[in-house]
Amino acid sequence: MANLTQVTTGTVRLSYAHLFQAYAHQPGQEPKYSTTILVPKSDIATKQRIDEAINAAIQSGISEKWGGQRPPILAIPVYDGDGVRPSDGMPFGAECKGHWVFTASSKQPISVVDMNIQPILNQSEVYSGMFARVSVQFFPYNSNGKKGIGCGLGPVQKVSDGEPLGGGISAEAAFGGANVAQPVQSYGQPAQTYSHPVQPMQPTYQQPVTPIQQPAMQIDPVTGLPIAPGGVMGI
Repeated sequence: MANLTQVTTGTVRLSYAHLFQAYAHQPGQEPKYSTTILVPKSDIATKQRIDEAINAAIQSGISEKWGGQRPPILAIPVYDGDGVRPSDGMPFGAECKGHWVFTASSKQPISVVDMNIQPILNQSEVYSGMFARVSVQFFPYNSNGKKGIGCGLGPVQKVSDGEPLGGGISAEAAFGGANVAQPVQSYGQPAQTYSHPVQPMQPTYQQPVTPIQQPAMQIDPVTGLPIAPGGVMGI
């Protein structure tokens, strides 16, 4: 039997993607794997499936969660990206314009695969701004006096890359185009130039040291001994 509350989207864009590590958006919250899903308004088929799944979850809530009646105030998780955020009344971000916006989450790790349905092991390939198909399931809840429809996150399939969201820029944007490095200008005194060539250092030569000439040793013909300076020995 088909699960009427489950939807596999067409190609959507992901924002606030936390698919490999559980994340708590506010202190004290339970960390979850989650992402915000941006469905183009031009994808009428996906939006229709979402509406049908939400209606099925409402019927389940009436019989199982809300005592047989639909609550007069019922929180629905899908918002108009051209409108304002329900949390603070401020407009949605520019990336939400022209989209239906909702967030899905899971307490358990989810599968993230590529176009060949192979697990993506390099986590840097999965980021806010990429395009994907997502399996989600809508469900009714009744918690702390609040009643509404939540959205569970299932497997995610990356379809293609997109401009990253979150305020960062690529290396090409940072250093390319008009941001190409220019030659460094000197703001001190200009280097002094010389109009004449620098003369090479002349080698220096030492005068050879003239050895002191010792007088030839004379031999006393009588004794056969050297004659001391000053005369024949014994004279």
